[in-house]
Amino acid sequence: MPDEIHEGRCMSTTQEASHVAAPRVDPRLTLNELVAQAPVVLPVLVRFGLDTCCGGALPLLTAAEHHKLDLPTLLTALAEALDGGGR
Repeated sequence: MPDEIHEGRCMSTTQEASHVAAPRVDPRLTLNELVAQAPVVLPVLVRFGLDTCCGGALPLLTAAEHHKLDLPTLLTALAEALDGGGR
């Protein structure tokens, strides 16, 4: 089987999935784009104080900066929601 690249590291596909990073969320996507692609992230955005009404056209990165949020923490929470753990 071919190897895969995850976060700059080459990993064998036979390695356990627990060693593979959670799916990445592109912080350049707008909040509206994120919700349109994966509605499951909406509760996470709300929990972090981000809304899709007035701020929905902002990229995630910009919205996080405006709200003084820790981007890695937000991205982790979004990835967990995408994996089914953010319910």
